[in-house]
Formats: sequence, C-alpha cells, structure tokens
Amino acid sequence: MPIINRVAEIADEAAEWRRDFHRHPELLYEVHRTSARVAELLTSFGCDEVVTGLGRTGVVAVVHGRAPGRTLGLRADMDALPITETRVSDHASTVPGLMHACGHDGHTAMLLGAARHLTETRNFAGTAVLIFQPAEEGGAGAKAMIDDGLMERFGIEEVYGMHNMPGLELGRFATRTGAIMAASNTFEIRLKGHGGHAAKPHICIDPIVAGAHIVTALQAIVARGVDPVDSAVVSITRFHAGTTANNIIPQTAVIGGTVRTLQEETRTFIKQRFADVVEGTARAHGVEVELDYEWGYPVVVNHPEETEFAASVARGIVGVDEVSTEMDPSLGGEDFAYMLQARPGAFLFIGNGPTAGLHHPDYDFDDRLLPYGISFWVKLVETALPT
Repeated sequence: MPIINRVAEIADEAAEWRRDFHRHPELLYEVHRTSARVAELLTSFGCDEVVTGLGRTGVVAVVHGRAPGRTLGLRADMDALPITETRVSDHASTVPGLMHACGHDGHTAMLLGAARHLTETRNFAGTAVLIFQPAEEGGAGAKAMIDDGLMERFGIEEVYGMHNMPGLELGRFATRTGAIMAASNTFEIRLKGHGGHAAKPHICIDPIVAGAHIVTALQAIVARGVDPVDSAVVSITRFHAGTTANNIIPQTAVIGGTVRTLQEETRTFIKQRFADVVEGTARAHGVEVELDYEWGYPVVVNHPEETEFAASVARGIVGVDEVSTEMDPSLGGEDFAYMLQARPGAFLFIGNGPTAGLHHPDYDFDDRLLPYGISFWVKLVETALPT
C-alpha cells in the first residue's frame, strides 16, 4: 500500500485529534469547541486563509499550490449524534447522551491531516479549499454554507466528499456514478379521535385502529406504486398513543417516519400519494388528521467524469482490485447532495472494517483508516492539480 511516509507520521497525530473530538461530541450547528479546535490547527499548519462562521459554525481553509490553477473543494463533516455511547474506551464520549456514532470525528481528522501535508509540501498547481461542515445530521449544514457563498467566495470548481463504511474492508474504497445516496423526507401524522372506556369502543373513535390502517396502507405506496426496479422505502419509526392504563381508548395518536428515494420523480410521486392515503384512510375511520411532510435532503448524484477520476486516485493508493465503482446505492441520506448540485464532483465510501454500524451506540471509527483517508485527499489534489 503506497501510503506517503509523511502521511503515516501525520496519522499518529491525527488519531489524537480524532480521539479528542470523540471525547467532546457536539450536535448540529452547536459545534463551537470542535470548529474552534479545527480553526486553531489549520492556522498552526500555515494555511493561507482560515475562515470561520460560514454556515454559522463551519470552517474553511485555503491552501495555495506552487503555481496558479484550478480550485478544488474537499469536505468533511464535524457534528455528532444524540446517542448514548456503550462502547468502553479511553476516548469514550464525556458528554451524556451524545457521541460520534457516524465517524465525523474521523472525517475531520483525515481532512486535517491532509491540510497539514498539503501546507508542508504544496506539490500542486492551483488551490485546495478544505471545508469543515456542521450539521450534516439533519441540519443541512452543507446548504447553509452554500447559502453563505461557499462556492463563489472561494472559487470552487469541483467538490469531493468521503464517508467511512462499516462492513467494507478496512481502507477499501467504493463509489458509483449517478445516484449513490437517497433523498430523505420525514413525516408526522397527528390523529384525533374520541377517547373513552375500552369496554365501550362503539361510542369512541379509536385513533389507534385508524393509525394501524394508515401504517398498513402506506406500505402499498411502494409495493404497488413504485417500479420494482426502482428503490424506495417508507418506514414508520414511531407510533405513540395511549397511557399506561389498558382500559382507555386514547383521544390522539402520533405516527412518524421517513421516506427514502433514489429518483426525483419517485420522490414527488410518493409525496403526492402519501397525502391521499393518509387523508383518505383517516376519513374512512372518522378521525381528524394533520399531516406534516418535510422535504429533506435531495438525492446524492455523482458526476461521471469526477467519479471515475476519484476512483482512479483511490486505485493508486490501495490497488485496482480494492476499489469498487459499481457499489449498490444506499438509501441513507447525506447533505453533500447540495454541494453536488452546486458543483461537479463525487462522493466516495472508505471501508471502516468489521465495526458496529453507523448510528449504533457501539460504533467507533477505526484509527487505522486515517492514513488511507489522508493519502486519498493528498493524492486527489496532487493528481488533479499537477505542477
């Protein structure tokens, strides 16, 4: 594995940065400690410009090469999740109820390591813009940074992102052209019936029965409305009703969940059909209904030329047989979609080995992955912007 010698040295220090971030997780836009530390490190490396406060708490660093040229953007995310960590380690979360369960601590450390190497060597012609983004986990931090002028202010012409993947062999890369991650919408259905004694259901209007029929009916949207060769998911993730008493029919019920699609046409179709199913089923059961359907992250669509280029860089690090360009798309969501709408580029996955899955309380980023990720970022810049 031709990892750069200096990168291997930097990776040891990057592991300490990563573990520090892991001990101090922060949510969404409230990544004040993390972004301050990131900015401090970038300044100490000698980046030509370090800008804070973009997209509220985002950080951007600029590194110029030895000569003028094109400008590339490289992105890492910084925020954690509201999950209680169960894994025991010397760098476990010190914040109750919060943890880095998606590896954003590792993503940040990898891009910091690349920043250090690029500022030391500057073995490229052009400009590398290093983007440290808040609020990937549901807050659309990428869009906030774009709305603050990220692309125009720094002259970014192409943009690349990378995410670790548990289950993929350590250090291997995987990607694909076109849709690689799904659009993610969320919904909440609030039902109001007429509560009463469970022994007299005939004088009540039961929101639980109505809700159960709605849950079942919603599954038919995908099963009977979406082309079987397309991919879509309607998942009910919560259904709240009633009290601890077993003899009360409740007045209200709340149902929530998510919808994932890989095609914009399918996304639009499901939204339209969703309201028809919910309102029609509720009316049939005599309950009042309110539906909130939130349009979330769009589909992550990789651009063909940039995807093949990124894959070729990865092959130079780990070997051609260890880079897949035909991975199955994921129905997970990712706000890097907004950046790929704004500029051509690509999103890749890098293997985290046989660890617990993302968003699991026993998950941890494998520090052995750091030199692979740092090397990829460095080689991407040096290959795209040759001197």
